[in-house]
Amino acid sequence: MPAGTLRMWESRYDFPAPTRLPGGHRRYSERDVEQVREVARLRGEGLSMAAAIERLRQANRPTPVSVFAGLRERHPEVAPAVMSKRALLGLTHALEDEFCARAATGFALGCFQRERFYRQAERRWGELARTADLVVAVADFPALREPAGGAIEVPVDAGEAMAREWTLVLDAPGSAVCLAAWEHAGSPDGPDMRRQFEVLWSFEPPVVRSATYVAEAVLGRFAPEVAARIPGALRPPGPPLGPELRFASSLAHRMVGYLGALLDPPQRVL
Repeated sequence: MPAGTLRMWESRYDFPAPTRLPGGHRRYSERDVEQVREVARLRGEGLSMAAAIERLRQANRPTPVSVFAGLRERHPEVAPAVMSKRALLGLTHALEDEFCARAATGFALGCFQRERFYRQAERRWGELARTADLVVAVADFPALREPAGGAIEVPVDAGEAMAREWTLVLDAPGSAVCLAAWEHAGSPDGPDMRRQFEVLWSFEPPVVRSATYVAEAVLGRFAPEVAARIPGALRPPGPPLGPELRFASSLAHRMVGYLGALLDPPQRVL
């Protein structure tokens, strides 16, 4: 690889990061060489330079215990909101319906906690699977299963952090959104619509792609053969939101928070 190319990458992307001798000459370690090769490989698969470097950096981070935990660490600027199950269910259905209406391709992941919750949404997720390249559902399934015309069912043990997570990742060109919700400790397990969740959600393409990378890393612990199929379902992420769309994103978050409070007002303590 030409030295000028490496210098240009370092100047534009802070990658790679070689050591410098007193005279200013760069020295690359074996790890630097491996990382440059990996970025070149990802570029050959069609990723942009920025996306390839971000993919490499995400892969080098410690594997998070859940998508919520990974997003919270990687994107502290995404403010969490507290929602009841009723409000969260409405928001999730709206996002899924829009994805279906667009007949979107790409990657879709849902964490349902319990198998019985997924069975209630199975027909909806069958619709997602008709057009998406890869659709994965995570819950306390008895075994890994890939039914025809449906989502791949990935089992997770009830003791894992993901077993208490409600996650939706829809990563497709023009249809990107992610939602990760962590159920509050002590919240009852059942149909109660007042069960409380702390929710992170965004439709900013870099945040959604980050959620996809986190999901890939987490899935690698439970179903590495499924996680390995995620890269093939991805397209280059869209550009970051401009000021107008960033305002719309902030406004949408505020509106959803207010609507959630109207659906389930705080209980008075006498």
